[in-house]
Amino acid sequence: MRYLKWLEYDVRVFNVGQLRRSRAMQKAAQSGKREDHTASYFSHENTEATRLRDKLAEDSLEMLIQWLKDGGNVGIHDATNSTRSRRAKIEQRVAKEKGIVVIFLESVCDDPAVIAANVALKVSSGDPDYKDMSREDAKRDFLRRIKQYESVYETITEPHLSYLRIINVGNQVTLCHIHGYLQSRIAFYLMNLHLKPRSIFFSRHGESQFNVDGLIGGDSSLSSRGATYAEALPDLIKDNIGDAPLTVWTSTLQRTIQTARYLAYTKLTWKSLDELDAGVCDGMTYEEIEQAYPEDFANRDEDKFNYRYRGHQAILRCLYAYFHNLPHADLPYIKIPLHTVIKLTPKAYGCDEERYTLPIGAVDTHRPKPGAVQPQVPVSSSTGREYYADTGDRNE
Repeated sequence: MRYLKWLEYDVRVFNVGQLRRSRAMQKAAQSGKREDHTASYFSHENTEATRLRDKLAEDSLEMLIQWLKDGGNVGIHDATNSTRSRRAKIEQRVAKEKGIVVIFLESVCDDPAVIAANVALKVSSGDPDYKDMSREDAKRDFLRRIKQYESVYETITEPHLSYLRIINVGNQVTLCHIHGYLQSRIAFYLMNLHLKPRSIFFSRHGESQFNVDGLIGGDSSLSSRGATYAEALPDLIKDNIGDAPLTVWTSTLQRTIQTARYLAYTKLTWKSLDELDAGVCDGMTYEEIEQAYPEDFANRDEDKFNYRYRGHQAILRCLYAYFHNLPHADLPYIKIPLHTVIKLTPKAYGCDEERYTLPIGAVDTHRPKPGAVQPQVPVSSSTGREYYADTGDRNE
């Protein structure tokens, strides 16, 4: 979902599990009894639970279809549609609507190492079904649930369906009836998935002389305080990652290369991280731009996302917003301070964040949106995956 939103599609996940939990909470509030949603609930021999699960899947699909009819672009029916009968029901229902195309996604895992990694990720990533269980209990229950799924599982063999089959997290990918731009982008994304836990560290360059002078653009060197930040950065990184491998990406501008000079890791320069040319405004202060080009200055301040000459802070904002799944409207006003390292750790149900600020002074280059409420970005946060239940509310 995050990737499709990044491509500026209006996307929602309609998660049957969240709908199940939402309705169970409503029933518990009314009756005082809590439903059992452990592995036995997912047994095909549990006829009442099977009936309820089928009803939940149908209701979730109806919500998805209505959302698409109301103007949405991509709806994700997040459910275990692992039998031919389930897929046939979806196909028959969607066939009644005009302009809706269905693509099935099948993920097959038969590699014990991949299964173990997936189970470990499931029980450690904040899955709502296991929030009140120990990791060992959650692992045992999830393995039992997998056995229940295996007993009725039917791989996709229907030759007329559009589908993508991923085997062992991308070791093998099968595409069938995949056409057009959007479907191809989805296929490309899924072909590059992996389960390996990792953290990504973001940092702006150290304070530059242009920052001190209030100038935009250019290719200036670090200020004395920026140089101090560059010297202190290796110890901060070492304290947080130890001997783990790391690759450092910088732009081709000297202030970023100077910031990374003391980091004893493989370094790559990537022009895509460069600040874009500010044209005739390069090397000017904001005050000078406002005086010389008042209309352009006002337009830029009002719509930075579409107008502003991009800088490294803007590049990091884009990446930061992607991993935190933030709306585009907030993106230009996210504050990414100098002399701060931001650690993001993507997970199945969100993205954990930690910030490390070195006690080295720097100018504040952040420019808020005039007269607007600023987006609140917590110093340490964990964003959650979006689910949509009966009310359409978000649980993050």
